[in-house]
Amino acid sequence: MELLTGFGLATAAGLNAYIPLLALGLLSRFTDLVTLPAGWTWLENGWVMAIVAVLLVVEIVADKIPALDSVNDAVQTFVRPTAGGIVFGSGTAAQTSAVADPGAFAQSGQWIPVAIGVVVALVVSLTKSTVRPAANVATAGIAAPVLSTVEDGISIGLVFVALVVPVLVLVAVAVLLWGAVRIVRRRRRDRA
Repeated sequence: MELLTGFGLATAAGLNAYIPLLALGLLSRFTDLVTLPAGWTWLENGWVMAIVAVLLVVEIVADKIPALDSVNDAVQTFVRPTAGGIVFGSGTAAQTSAVADPGAFAQSGQWIPVAIGVVVALVVSLTKSTVRPAANVATAGIAAPVLSTVEDGISIGLVFVALVVPVLVLVAVAVLLWGAVRIVRRRRRDRA
């Protein structure tokens, strides 16, 4: 379940780095839906969330302007994979610690969820960066705000699905188990 959450969040970060970062911070700070592991609680810091919110606004505006969106995508090629690693690592409850011995850190496997998130977000980001200039040329720039809005919506949807669906699955399993227990009890009662 945690891997699906991590993949969903990293994919969302590949489209817009700041949506999943801000969502995790806000949901962890103000709800019980997300509980970040100790190494990732900095995401719910007020200053971090404020900075991410400002960067989100800049990204949303820059991504809707033809030509500027390509420049933004070039800059975001470094940011989105970083965000993907962060949200995958925090979404899969990966623990981070100070690295005193790089060899032990490499053997511990703590870096694997972060690396997976980086790769997932990088693939999505590079795909976006490749498609966008072609769409801008083909539509004389008209596609930029439309594609950007769709990408932002997909990113929000992915975050929602990644964080809420696991909870819904757990609730569904609990309801099914409860129903199964009731059926078994009823059958036992009817036999007696």
